[in-house]
Amino acid sequence: MTYASYPALRLRRPRASAWSRAMHAENRLSPADFIWPLFVTEGQGVEEPIAALPGVSRWSVDLMVQRAKEARDADIPCLALFPNTQPERRSDDGVEALNPDNLMCRAIRAIKDAVPDIGILTDVALDPYTAHGQDGLLDEAGYVLNDATIDMLIGQSLNQAAAGADIIAPSDMMDGRIGAIREALEEEGHANVQIMAYSAKYASAFYGPFRDAVGSRGLLKGDKKSYQMDPANSEEALREVALDLEEGADSVMVKPGLPYLDIIARVKDAFAVPVFAYQVSGEYAMIEAAVAAGAGDRDALVLETLMAFKRAGCSGVLTYHALHAARLLHG
Repeated sequence: MTYASYPALRLRRPRASAWSRAMHAENRLSPADFIWPLFVTEGQGVEEPIAALPGVSRWSVDLMVQRAKEARDADIPCLALFPNTQPERRSDDGVEALNPDNLMCRAIRAIKDAVPDIGILTDVALDPYTAHGQDGLLDEAGYVLNDATIDMLIGQSLNQAAAGADIIAPSDMMDGRIGAIREALEEEGHANVQIMAYSAKYASAFYGPFRDAVGSRGLLKGDKKSYQMDPANSEEALREVALDLEEGADSVMVKPGLPYLDIIARVKDAFAVPVFAYQVSGEYAMIEAAVAAGAGDRDALVLETLMAFKRAGCSGVLTYHALHAARLLHG
């Protein structure tokens, strides 16, 4: 490929005016690119600000419905729900995940009744329900059991689908769970329920504020390195994605986001499927800390980081800044 040289070619020429920059933009952001993660808690009329996530709160089910209406009005297409399960409802086996009247299912039903035209993505993993904070069942040595955990994840998925979830998002990183969940959904008449697989979920240091939000930080014994991915690895991520797609995932996710833009780009290039990223709690908290320190402008930082995901190949982004970003884009 041959290009002209300077001065016949001046790359600054198309950048000289706003209209021209807009016309030449290779990627664009819209509210349709965002999934808004929300934390649900017990009670009525309850808002619990999360200290580690300035500007983010846990909401009771009735107030969660108001958040859903805000999202709809801002043209955000989908919410991601995470429950803050009460300590007395947690157990070693996480059986509360199978309760059809648990916090997650009540929130799904309430939102679908009030705002039927918004999508609901639900997290499938046992850590919001276990007394030990791990994503699965443990053996006597504390190792997370793969196949026994899958049986629980199937039940959890069917429970959420029956309540009205549109997208099941297994975040547990157990081997083989996507195929097992897909088969169960088909058998139980949930053929149109999507699976967004957390396919490349890394054992990251960026999850701390999230664990505060769902009440698992103080409970977690050990770490999650035996099932979440090593941050040193990228080829392994491609193998994980390939397996989940073979098993029936409709879309895949990379988590965390900004530190793993290379993984997002490689997955998109290799598979040409819908790829999502989770701009996780630690990433959000870092932006807010920078703003609080006077080190950057929130609006500019939010839009630039979200554009980075689009540039890397994302179809969409789970971000706590979703409502703020959508309102910015609406002007």
